[in-house]
Amino acid sequence: MAPRVLIGDRDDAARRRTARVLEDSGCFDVCACASDAAGAIAVALAELPDICVIDPALPGGGLAAAWEITSRLPETHVVILTAHESGPELLEAIGIGVSGYLVKDDELDWLPKALLDVGRGSFALPRRLTRHVVQHLRTSAPRRRAIVGPAARLTSREWEVMDLIAGGLTTRQVAEQLTLSPTAVRVHIAAAVRKLGVLSRADAIELFRRRDVQVPEQAASFGS
Repeated sequence: MAPRVLIGDRDDAARRRTARVLEDSGCFDVCACASDAAGAIAVALAELPDICVIDPALPGGGLAAAWEITSRLPETHVVILTAHESGPELLEAIGIGVSGYLVKDDELDWLPKALLDVGRGSFALPRRLTRHVVQHLRTSAPRRRAIVGPAARLTSREWEVMDLIAGGLTTRQVAEQLTLSPTAVRVHIAAAVRKLGVLSRADAIELFRRRDVQVPEQAASFGS
């Protein structure tokens, strides 16, 4: 069966154009469309598409919709299709867990192949945008440091976020200090709560305040 695709775009003409390109390729079944974030989430949960193509400019927040869909439908690939590329937006989208970040043009004739590659496990990204990812990896804090909690390994970024939250900072303050969006901070907190095996953000904070999470000696030296 052809992969089923949901298109989330606030512009009706853009939704029709994207749907036409995908359906004319003969490779996809466009099962639904949505014009805002809430609608995209609701339709995704109802239709269980294989791929969601989401415009980050969706009313209500395209990246917020992407986060919700990737969290609740881990088997569904979410691809951001934007009219205006942005390095920070790209990095935030990667942190959320999308399967691609693509930039619209007048033709979109390349889109079917890009989505087919996503379905095979590839990450869809124009070559010119890789510089943002490389620059971020070169200038950001080391990512390979990890901490071990109850049957958990947290990434360095998750550790940084939780350590700052446990120190009394708000989500917005953490976002400003680490140059992240509040949404990305919440994603890291949710991941830490899940990995630590606790029931709530408050429980995870308490673990950090009691230092019941340990930094392995080897990992700590790597991150220093």
